[in-house]
Amino acid sequence: MPSTYPRLSTLAQWSPAGPWQAELPHSCPHHALIWITRGQGRALIGGVRRGVGVHNALVIPAGTLFALDVGRQGFGLVCEIPPGGAALMPDEPQHLRLRDVQAQAELTAILDAMQREQNTARPFLDEAMTAHAALLSVWLRRTMINHTDDRPARPTAAQRLVTAYAALIERDYRTGKPMADYARALGVTPTHLTRTCQGCAGLGASKLLTQRSLHEARVLLETGDQPFKQIAAMLGFRSAAYFSRFVQHHTGLTPTALRRKAQTQPAAAQPGVAPRTGIAPGPSRHMG
Repeated sequence: MPSTYPRLSTLAQWSPAGPWQAELPHSCPHHALIWITRGQGRALIGGVRRGVGVHNALVIPAGTLFALDVGRQGFGLVCEIPPGGAALMPDEPQHLRLRDVQAQAELTAILDAMQREQNTARPFLDEAMTAHAALLSVWLRRTMINHTDDRPARPTAAQRLVTAYAALIERDYRTGKPMADYARALGVTPTHLTRTCQGCAGLGASKLLTQRSLHEARVLLETGDQPFKQIAAMLGFRSAAYFSRFVQHHTGLTPTALRRKAQTQPAAAQPGVAPRTGIAPGPSRHMG
């Protein structure tokens, strides 16, 4: 269950089932501020691909389709903030490249304070973490004002289309409807949508939709205990057999084998995380 107050975790702890949990398109029920301190890679935010690296801060609003890949050597921290609380977060995704040492130090100090508070788990932890998150929100808004150069140019027509498609995917992927139906709802042809997604996201429209469904299928299979037939129905598949073929095609394993592997290797995704960082793991998120 998602936490009801702000929590801090490492990237590895944030994706306890394995790298796929961050690398496949999905959303988070909470706002997320991601602070990358080692590695570089790619992020897909609202359907638009961008490069990320050291001293980059990403803000992902709750419910936004995104994916993150910083490689096996990448490291960072994630602060999850429940919507509707005292900490005011941007409505739109943000990507800040912090070159200023003072800004880096201020963010690190806030996250270090949250880490100490979370590790000690004293009374009124929820109130303390909420207060720290409010300070983080102030830091973020000040930094956004001071880093106007990091603001992206006005979105192109192609980017607006892909962002709208990503929002529809996040809303409707459980219905099982094909990509062509999304294209029709957006007033474009499937060919145009595919070409536009390829240019903005680095993958075609059908693949983006497929990967979102695959992420949810793996979450339900690997972290839950629902029957396969029920999961298939939840994700809009015509039958459990079709769902099984879908999972095996994309993972190389049947649903049964995938669930068994996850159950027998629960800690394989994050060896040594807590001793290395000193951050006590929080509750596992459901990236649904």
